[in-house]
Amino acid sequence: MTLPTNLSIINNVIACNTFQCSHNIDPEIKLNMFPFLLLILLSLTWRISASAQPAEEFLRCLSLRFHNSSSIAKLVYTFTTPTPTPLAIVTPFHASHIQATVYCCRKHGLQVRTRSGGHDFEGLSYTTAYKVPFVVIDLVNLRSVQVNVEKATAWVESGATVGELYYEIARKTRTLAFPAGIGHTVGIGGQLSGGGLGPLFRKYGLASDNVIDARLIDAYARILDKKSMGKDLFWAIRGGGGGSFGIVLAWKLKLVLVPANVTACTVSKTLEQNATKLVHQWQSIARKFPKEIQSSIAIARVNSSEDGKMTIQASYGSVFLGSIDELIPLMEEKFPELGLVKEDCLEMSWAESILYGALSIIGLPLETLLNRTQKSALSQTFFKAKSDFVKQPISESGFEGLWPKFYEDEAKSAVMVLVAYGGKMDEIPETEYPYPHRAGYLYSILYVVNWEEEENKNSEKFLNWMRRVYSYMTPYVSKSPREAYVNYRDLDIGTNKFNHDKGSYTEAKVWGLKYFKSNYDKLVYVKTKVDPQNFFKHEQSIPPLF
Repeated sequence: MTLPTNLSIINNVIACNTFQCSHNIDPEIKLNMFPFLLLILLSLTWRISASAQPAEEFLRCLSLRFHNSSSIAKLVYTFTTPTPTPLAIVTPFHASHIQATVYCCRKHGLQVRTRSGGHDFEGLSYTTAYKVPFVVIDLVNLRSVQVNVEKATAWVESGATVGELYYEIARKTRTLAFPAGIGHTVGIGGQLSGGGLGPLFRKYGLASDNVIDARLIDAYARILDKKSMGKDLFWAIRGGGGGSFGIVLAWKLKLVLVPANVTACTVSKTLEQNATKLVHQWQSIARKFPKEIQSSIAIARVNSSEDGKMTIQASYGSVFLGSIDELIPLMEEKFPELGLVKEDCLEMSWAESILYGALSIIGLPLETLLNRTQKSALSQTFFKAKSDFVKQPISESGFEGLWPKFYEDEAKSAVMVLVAYGGKMDEIPETEYPYPHRAGYLYSILYVVNWEEEENKNSEKFLNWMRRVYSYMTPYVSKSPREAYVNYRDLDIGTNKFNHDKGSYTEAKVWGLKYFKSNYDKLVYVKTKVDPQNFFKHEQSIPPLF
């Protein structure tokens, strides 16, 4: 299949926790309270002798923690599989169900994985490379969204998708928004945990920058809010990566102002239309655009419309918080070489611009935002992704050396997305939140290569293509460390070894500095304070100091 090379490609890749406690839930948030829990028990052919025993003990523990234990037994399904499969999947309807699961997993030595929307690029929210029994807590039933237009705030549970949040905002007002991504099927819990890039981040910062309270279940199964968890833990959960500090039940968000209509534009240029020179110019120009403009480029291989031959196409996408008549003269002044005209642009509501950016279709009903299973280029394929950050412009010759790699067989469905920085990001110190990639960056890069199921037997050739591209880009991107974005998870840059706790700080620092720079040490400090026994852990979780 051929990937789209307009704004829709950005959606496809942007792209992923007590028993005696206080239940002082804010009246703005309504947790779904049902007297039952869906538990799917999956038996796995573990390479350990007592595989049945952990499951039986776990279920017995849960039955003691629930009033209606018979409902658990009725909803247990067993089957075998040779792949890394959870011992159990728990889909809670209430915070107490998560508390019980955390308690029982801790008591019986089981690992926990928490799934919000299931978009982790390496699948760490629902699988593991560790050969140990684990339980998945799937938050799909905890997805309420409560919007307060007067206060410009919203409480959203972690199982809700970005689209469900956007829909509830748009249903009540055209002039409020939230600066998360345009991937409307992505779980809001995962996105907030790692940062959250989107069309409004140059104006208002990341999604996680706009979290003002949270409800979290910690390693001891206590429910904590912003006040009770303390400033350090509240700092860590807003961009420090998911699966390290606890399970966030819900987030209180600060909504932001947008005009009733915004402008979305797309312009595509091939190499024959001077794409290389335009990409080179864009690097230095885009970060200086007004905050109201979000600008990106999706680069991919296409067949030329003129002669049918393969070429490289760069699709320039932008969202502007204003009208077409305001944008055109602005672009004529800032980037006349692009040749943006009115016919390249459309005016629509902010919520409609999300759907347009995601699917490149005009006039879709807002209810499309509620479709949790909307197919995208990535959801139908296997893929590998990597990320980079650029501080100095790449030369035209640097890009010219890259283009031949997109003509290789493995690159038929590959894409490279450049997202301009600047604006609000230049104003936020890199230690203000765990996400450190702030001032001084020209743009970020996301690389994706994907392949079909029938090609998966040869997946190594696609992985090798990605690694060759990544290697080629080494001289042109950030150094010491070569930085990466935690929401674009990449296990190639390093992993933690299971049950190697004494050396875990040093092992994790290899990838930790790439994701968090100097904030890594503070994240380790917080982890040591709140989860010293390392209950919440995975291949790239923050370790405590032992």
